[in-house]
Amino acid sequence: MSRISQTFAELRKQDRAGFIPFVTGCDPDSETSLSILSGLPAAGADVIELGIPFSDPMADGPTNQASYLRALKSGASLQKVLDLVKRFRKIDGRTPVVLMGAFNPIHAYGTARLVRATADAGVDGLLVVDLPAEEDEVLRVPAKEHGVEVVRFLAPTTHDARLKTVLEGAGGYLYYASISGITGTKSFVEDEVRRAIDRIRRMTTLPCAVGFGIRTPDQAARIARLADAVVVGSAIVARIEQGVTSGAGGKAIVTDVLNFCGQLAKSVHSARENAVVQ
Repeated sequence: MSRISQTFAELRKQDRAGFIPFVTGCDPDSETSLSILSGLPAAGADVIELGIPFSDPMADGPTNQASYLRALKSGASLQKVLDLVKRFRKIDGRTPVVLMGAFNPIHAYGTARLVRATADAGVDGLLVVDLPAEEDEVLRVPAKEHGVEVVRFLAPTTHDARLKTVLEGAGGYLYYASISGITGTKSFVEDEVRRAIDRIRRMTTLPCAVGFGIRTPDQAARIARLADAVVVGSAIVARIEQGVTSGAGGKAIVTDVLNFCGQLAKSVHSARENAVVQ
């Protein structure tokens, strides 16, 4: 059983949703990024999504775009992100790590080479935001050979016929974007998310994580009562940006980010229990 499957199996047994924080690899620099990454499991992360810095992302709003530029300015590359995961694996061998990013840097690195490198580094999944299911065989086939899951996106505009296509060959979990558009710019509508998840669950047993538009512990708890996992990205990345802008040192940034993640994780993990109490 893969780390991702094992994690979601444990979450189901405990009847709670998972917390999935997103951070950009090497933001604002490799050492601070490693400290954040290393502290996330203790802060309550069940799965970690790690962004691949890229100068021209498609689905990301200004907050995440700025994080990519900070990382690139510090010397980040896809190889350095993989090295970051290798260093993380010396500390934590249990928490799943999913690389998330655009196909361009993966293509430049070489898909087959990338899949081998991710497996060697201890990466559990790949989530490529601009590679359609109909065209991801170039990645999916070698990924399957090396035990790396291909996680796929679903959007509010995904109709049933398209959903069937997306589900074919999908692995790990599904990432449902609760809003249309770019990250960090809108808020979700709870009833719409509920209907979407009900429809998805009628067609697959894969866990469904929900992201986009989730910025506070309260919002995270609301989604945790509906989904199998909650993804928070821009709100976490914004804490890093605030620390950099204010001139805070690496230790202060790490402390602030991990404290915030701890608040989010607590809300996610206790959401269903609190709902029963109410």
